[in-house]
Amino acid sequence: MPPETCSNCGADLPRNAKVCPECGSDEKTGWSETAYASGLGLPEEEFDYDEFVKEEFGSSQARPRGIGWLWWLIAALVTALVSFAFLSGTLGF
Repeated sequence: MPPETCSNCGADLPRNAKVCPECGSDEKTGWSETAYASGLGLPEEEFDYDEFVKEEFGSSQARPRGIGWLWWLIAALVTALVSFAFLSGTLGF
């Protein structure tokens, strides 16, 4: 049976609670402070950002390429066609 208040954070616990709604302490962790941050994947004190990026994304970082010249050409053609259709409808061609 859980205590009436959480021994970790002091929050009032609902009757027959299996987990503290505030900090996550539970029967398995013994309502301990380790439940507060265990399993969250938080960085340690000596966090190396470059190592983290290497582990998560691999060693090679591809740079994003901009919009290729072909897409600019297609956009210009579509714009020209829409303009021509609008002007030809307005001028009565």
